[in-house]
Amino acid sequence: MAKAARFLIKGLLLSATMLSSSSAWAQKSDVDGRLDRLETLVAGLIERLDAKEGAPAASDVAVAQQARQAISETRALAERTSAVETKVAEQSSGGNGFNVGKTRVTYGGYVKIDAISQRTSGGQVETGSIVRDFLIPGAIPVGGTSSGFDTDFSARQSRFILETSTDVGDGHKLGSKIEMDFMVTSGGDERVSNSYTPRLRQAYITFDNWLFGQAWSTFQDVGALPEALDFIGPTPGTVFNRQPMVRYTNGGLQLAIEQPETTVTSPTGGRVVAGDDSLPDVVLRYNHSGDFGHLTAAAIGRVLRVKPDDFGLISDSAIGYGLSLSGKVNIGSRDDIRFMATAGQGLGRYIGLNIVNDAALRVDGSLDPIATYSGFLAYRHMWTDNLRSTISGSYFKADNPVALTTRVVTDESWNGFANIIYSPVPPLDLGIEYMYANRELENGTAGNLQKVQVSAKYKF
Repeated sequence: MAKAARFLIKGLLLSATMLSSSSAWAQKSDVDGRLDRLETLVAGLIERLDAKEGAPAASDVAVAQQARQAISETRALAERTSAVETKVAEQSSGGNGFNVGKTRVTYGGYVKIDAISQRTSGGQVETGSIVRDFLIPGAIPVGGTSSGFDTDFSARQSRFILETSTDVGDGHKLGSKIEMDFMVTSGGDERVSNSYTPRLRQAYITFDNWLFGQAWSTFQDVGALPEALDFIGPTPGTVFNRQPMVRYTNGGLQLAIEQPETTVTSPTGGRVVAGDDSLPDVVLRYNHSGDFGHLTAAAIGRVLRVKPDDFGLISDSAIGYGLSLSGKVNIGSRDDIRFMATAGQGLGRYIGLNIVNDAALRVDGSLDPIATYSGFLAYRHMWTDNLRSTISGSYFKADNPVALTTRVVTDESWNGFANIIYSPVPPLDLGIEYMYANRELENGTAGNLQKVQVSAKYKF
């Protein structure tokens, strides 16, 4: 009896020890403590059984029960800590990231192939021009001979994102982000290689509430942009800008100083980028979100500046400012409406890919800021769980000082598009989109662009 009991207890102790040895290091101190208790109890029981013959006493039974309880607790703990270890291992080697010391590295992005067929009414667009890659309102040809439909295939919009988060202790949060794609870059051709140079989209550091680096302008509400196969979509009516900045965020409130840059319309209607900006653009923004969606209000203040080395005339500065209201409002359980409305003066480079400039140049060399008004509205409808459509319209209007710009600058631009997108599995989108866009100059000359785009996009 004693030998059998001793053999059983030793077997249980061995099993508990093997289970404990597989436990995660984070729980090792707890496991070791329980094992010490278990070994003490079992050793005492073995000594008593060796000294006696016959049936074990009640006290021996109680000790054995304690041993069994300790073994059970140790086994449960080993199972829990083993599960923790498995989860940590999966996070370290699987999913979309891995650990390097105290730094968590994650990656994402998408691969996208586009087939774009478009025609323009006001002139030909050369092969290789970025106007054939996506809508640039200020570059829609006007006044020329209409083209036929030209078709291009491209994978240039494919994107890669790398993010890090480092445990620095003391309650601080430190991270970074780098994002690249292949749009608007040199190299490549449609004859042989179609090889294009990567470009930097975003690169910034985050520390607690601060952001340092290149990111979407605080004046832009990226979350309000509708889903489009085109690179941007409602381009004439949206704020669109990425640039270096320092940003502070506290809840829904954001304050940023961002890179200054003044674009000026010369007396001949050309664009000159001044090289003497000295004060940063300042942006104040507030975001409010809830079950309804989100709303954003943003205000910007700018100091536009030119000096004699820009035009050979005088030094001058002018104030630019603007206000933008935007958001996404949920309709029912799955649909939504997205919108943006922006107005101000001296905002040229922030609106619609710099459709017009920030200011015009007077005869004496001083600056006359250009007022602009823009906006878009879009509605997304979910037909089924994996089929959806977006319809959108946008508009831009400039109040150019006509006498200073030779009447050959953009007065207004608008576009509309509609698409249908099918996702057979969540990471994959297959879609088709039709877009019509128009541009008109101050002298009344106009041109339009029609585009059909088919895309396949795999998000990872």
